[in-house]
Amino acid sequence: MSDNAHLESHLPPADDRYFEDYRTGVAYECGSFSVDEQEIIGFATRYDPQPMHTDPSVSGGVVASGWHSACLAMRLIADNFLSRVAGLPSPGVETIAWTRPIHPGELIRVTATVEKKRVSRSKPDRGILTTTFVARNSDGVAVMTFRASSFVLLRDRPT
Repeated sequence: MSDNAHLESHLPPADDRYFEDYRTGVAYECGSFSVDEQEIIGFATRYDPQPMHTDPSVSGGVVASGWHSACLAMRLIADNFLSRVAGLPSPGVETIAWTRPIHPGELIRVTATVEKKRVSRSKPDRGILTTTFVARNSDGVAVMTFRASSFVLLRDRPT
């Protein structure tokens, strides 16, 4: 969450959520996750088989792969932030940073702050949101941040 963002946990239901419902400067609560050692090792064995993710004897225990962390955060974002009726494919993630390791059992909270929004010039039936997502541990320290753009249909689309 940016230092000047206002924390808000309410958006209309995901099946009635449109571009107009998102507000700039508001940090929306997306939920939290925790991952255990077996999940970390299982994901890493399949997708990111580096020793720090697969071997508990390395560096005092395993830590979650950044990609695993991103997947866990994305699930919360899909469930609690994105629209089910107006969300369109994203043009992509602009930046991503894993700033602290995630250890087994750690509770991680995810927020989404809409940094800017505008109606598309080429397709005026949709808007473009630029959102910063931050995952924080229980001490409030950011463990992962990423900035992404999203296309979202307008509720009141031009005809």
